[in-house]
Amino acid sequence: MSTPASPTSGPARLLIAGFGKLGARLGERYAARGTEVFGLRRSEGDAGAGIELIAADLASPKAPPLTLPAVDALVITLPPPAVDGVVAPDGYRHSLEALAASLPGAPDRVVFVSSTRVFEGRGDGHLISEADAPAPASDRARALVDGERRAVELFGASVIRPSGIYGPGRDSLVRRVLEGAPLQYARRTNRVHESDLVRAIEATLERPDAPPLLHATDAHPASLGEVATFVAGELSVTAPPRIHPEEASGTLLGGERMLQMLGTLDYPGYREGYAEMVRLRTS
Repeated sequence: MSTPASPTSGPARLLIAGFGKLGARLGERYAARGTEVFGLRRSEGDAGAGIELIAADLASPKAPPLTLPAVDALVITLPPPAVDGVVAPDGYRHSLEALAASLPGAPDRVVFVSSTRVFEGRGDGHLISEADAPAPASDRARALVDGERRAVELFGASVIRPSGIYGPGRDSLVRRVLEGAPLQYARRTNRVHESDLVRAIEATLERPDAPPLLHATDAHPASLGEVATFVAGELSVTAPPRIHPEEASGTLLGGERMLQMLGTLDYPGYREGYAEMVRLRTS
């Protein structure tokens, strides 16, 4: 494995558009380092220490014109916009164009956070890397692909595609195991701990050799049954029942590029992450 390049200094002023759970975690880390952080989201409220919240709805054509502060870095974590619960394949168009028009100048570094859901049409068990073309099978996935393209065109963005994000407050599998909910054991799954995803975003903003496209996922894809059985063992409960017939759906993702960029992961596989989550839950 090659040695990761040394990072440059962090941004002086950072805007996080789509300031949800992931954005808040990222913003907290940068604010603690002395970066001036702005969080943009639709709702008002507390953004956390050292973060200035901007309440605006980029997806609404009826929203008044917005003037955003000058920043040298931008992270876009907006979900695919929906109208009455329906996501249009070009749903990001208005949001990203409004964001670009509201900035006084182009930031030096921009990251668009997408999703490995863009490969949902690939279920053949082939190990997918950044070299593979997306295969969207739903309007939501098509919107993500369109959002990636527009972010690159408008901002010259780097694109990060996280797999299933887990960690504190992201414990849906733990709850399903505790409930004894039937699971499709043969389903292929991939995941990234929120801590490692935040580190990947930071590295993409700061490293001079950061790739333009990154799959944020650990290097240990596993079947849902394997992961659920491990979680059940950590919880000292019976493993949940299987759904029959078993179908080997889902994708397999390689995490070599992320590992190469970061050097090591805080949570190299699901065992480390879920063991800690269960320990914190029961302590």
